[in-house]
Amino acid sequence: MLFFGHLDAEKGWTKQLHVGRGATATRGASASSVRIPASIPSATGAGDALGAYLDRLDQENALPKTVLYNLNPSDNYTLATMIGNFQDGSIAGKIQFGAAWWFLDQREAMEWQMNALSSCGLISRFVGMLTDSRSFMSYPRHEYFRRLLCDLFGKDIEAGLIPDDDSLSGPMIRDICYGNARRFLGLDVG
Repeated sequence: MLFFGHLDAEKGWTKQLHVGRGATATRGASASSVRIPASIPSATGAGDALGAYLDRLDQENALPKTVLYNLNPSDNYTLATMIGNFQDGSIAGKIQFGAAWWFLDQREAMEWQMNALSSCGLISRFVGMLTDSRSFMSYPRHEYFRRLLCDLFGKDIEAGLIPDDDSLSGPMIRDICYGNARRFLGLDVG
């Protein structure tokens, strides 16, 4: 992992880490689920190891842009706060708390992820929804994500937590849905 972290930094690539994917997803917990083994999330306890990994790369001047995704909602605040430890000012939102995925790719968990990020970090720098491009049906997730994001902002505006000013919230929502990812991944064409 350290070797690949160095290579990613050297090439200017963005690393995506899916925290808890293999070791913490239990497959086939039920003996009766023979035909389709179900996956269930397990507690990861990944905060210490992940922090040590990112810190080592940071200390070696080899921490690439990174997006962290979690499998278990109990890790939301761990990741949402961890990303703040590695913002060095070189790149806006250098370390990102990625969108809810796998077990969390549904309304409640997507809201939990966005609320954790909004509470602990800068949601204005969020790179938004990802797509599992292996499945055509994953593309409607972007529309669903946009609706939930707008609902989150709308509720905060109605509660007076953010200004009721489309000239402020509109560009931020557009950036979360498209612009931030485009800039973060270096897809701007000059």
